[in-house]
Amino acid sequence: MKFLEKKKHPITPLGWKIKEKLIEKQMDQKTFCDMNKIPASRLSNLIHGTRKTKRYRKQVVALLGITDEK
Repeated sequence: MKFLEKKKHPITPLGWKIKEKLIEKQMDQKTFCDMNKIPASRLSNLIHGTRKTKRYRKQVVALLGITDEK
């Protein structure tokens, strides 16, 4: 039943930085999104690189104090 399998997208280098910072802050993705009014789907898009989310990319990078090397 291949048609039921979901494609998994690997985590991008930026995604790993985001996850590391959230762990340092002892915060989960949902809490971070709720606190900063970022849609959870957009943070997921950033972590997995499935969509260019320029607006939220800048916001997340600034909030977490990480570098965004493309």
